[in-house]
Amino acid sequence: MSAMADIGDSGGLVGAGQEAEGDTEPPQKTLPVEGDQGIERSKAEEVSEELPPAAKQPRLEEAHVTCESQEPVKPKERTEERHGHSLLVQDEEEVQRHEGEEGETDWPQNGEQNPTMVDGREEDEEEEIDESQGSGFSPHEVQNLGLDFSRSPQMLTGAWAEYTSSPENYLKGCKWAPDGSCILSNSADNVLRVYNLPPELYSNNWDLLTEMTPVLRMAEGDTIYDYCWYPKMSSLDPDTCFIASSSRDNPVHIWDAFYGDLRATFRPYNHLDELTAAHSLCFSPNGSQLYCGFDKTVRVFYTDRPGRDCEERPTMVKKQGQSGIISCMAFSPCQSLYACGSYSRTAGLYSCQDGTLLALLPSRHHGGITHLCFSHDGQRLYTGGRKDPEILCWDLREPGRVLFSLNRSVTTNQRIYFDLDPSGQYLLSGNTEGVVSVWDTYTAPPDGSVAVLQPHLQFQAHTDCTNGISLHPYMPLLASSSGQRQFCWPGDSEGDSDSDSDSDTMMSPQQVRHDNALALWWAGPISSANDGGPDVQLPMTQA
Repeated sequence: MSAMADIGDSGGLVGAGQEAEGDTEPPQKTLPVEGDQGIERSKAEEVSEELPPAAKQPRLEEAHVTCESQEPVKPKERTEERHGHSLLVQDEEEVQRHEGEEGETDWPQNGEQNPTMVDGREEDEEEEIDESQGSGFSPHEVQNLGLDFSRSPQMLTGAWAEYTSSPENYLKGCKWAPDGSCILSNSADNVLRVYNLPPELYSNNWDLLTEMTPVLRMAEGDTIYDYCWYPKMSSLDPDTCFIASSSRDNPVHIWDAFYGDLRATFRPYNHLDELTAAHSLCFSPNGSQLYCGFDKTVRVFYTDRPGRDCEERPTMVKKQGQSGIISCMAFSPCQSLYACGSYSRTAGLYSCQDGTLLALLPSRHHGGITHLCFSHDGQRLYTGGRKDPEILCWDLREPGRVLFSLNRSVTTNQRIYFDLDPSGQYLLSGNTEGVVSVWDTYTAPPDGSVAVLQPHLQFQAHTDCTNGISLHPYMPLLASSSGQRQFCWPGDSEGDSDSDSDSDTMMSPQQVRHDNALALWWAGPISSANDGGPDVQLPMTQA
């Protein structure tokens, strides 16, 4: 994604944001569709000659994908213009069939670990993956990530200059792109930053790694509540490179992660017809829907239809169900269901088809749930809360049963992320002291007794709160982010606020420490790192 390096600061985003905020959508040019059965071959060949060769056409998933409750919109083709066109506008599998028939290369889709791209060629023949399973991982594909937690990871590089100008500009999480080509960070200055994977990692010059600088900055107008990548994102296809974000008193924004422009908005309104902000965001596994969490409600938007039209799914009906603000969401990789966590300290399981509540997990957390994720086989759900020292592992084969807990130090209201490697073996989380803990979930007691699982490894990643942790989807790389809001007067905060504040840590001036940084770590074999990683195949980025 080196094309992003030419983009300047976020100053040029204001005009784009104002234009997209209007009541009407930007004019869209579309090519005629030749009927429900798709475009004839001759027409498709003419269109493909007119389109830029560097980007493949965007797509829609088939109607049989599990987490869709309505029939997809009739596919359209995208135009040659970069701005103002629909987000997702053509059927993916149909395009792949046309390309296969015409002898073109079938590029691997995001989430599929095999084959790896080497010099623009496929190393191995690609296996078909059922889209209804959500992510493209299988237990057999995820064993070759090369993670080695027999020793502490080595720090490779990071980013500090962007966050040291102001002591209050602490980070609030980081997330790898689904294709592993770049990292997205969130910080207190309400700017989303995109960092490319350092080019030195593609060569043997690992000793020449320098501080990373952002290639894109996307400025929101107020505190950012949540943000997420489009799950089918691939830097080989600029039309799939976009990010959803939600901020206070603003609609949901869709940012172009290839050029930094504001591509579209989704405008949720409450019962008083007032614009309301989503507290959590999550794309469906196939990317056709965007789920947004509100107070006792989940709203579902269709990514090919920006605007205000959405489906409302109350989580509480007639005083029955899940109360509180829906603070986080995640989709099961194997079943047609999704999980919602709320500030009421509960987690619920819902059907993707109509949002029916399938199970409400008992309230075991001490604070509101701020993050959750499924295991790769969909049989376990991990949940963590604010001001809560435990990450709980729930057995979804017997909903309500806790298999084991993982202890971490969380003394703040800030969202402390944790991450699970694709195989489901290692779970990683930071804490408010800057220590990252690695748990081996395979060492859990097999007899089913509830126990506290001890960390397999702990290392000091930062001197301040390590709030973000993210494992690379294909490589033994780890990204971490640090920082927290700190009040410089004596005293200890008391009580638990119901608001979504980032932190209420109160310290004396002598105790205040600022470590606002994004760090990149090598979590593979040391020999490979010292030799420049010759056995590691890195994902390709856009030239």
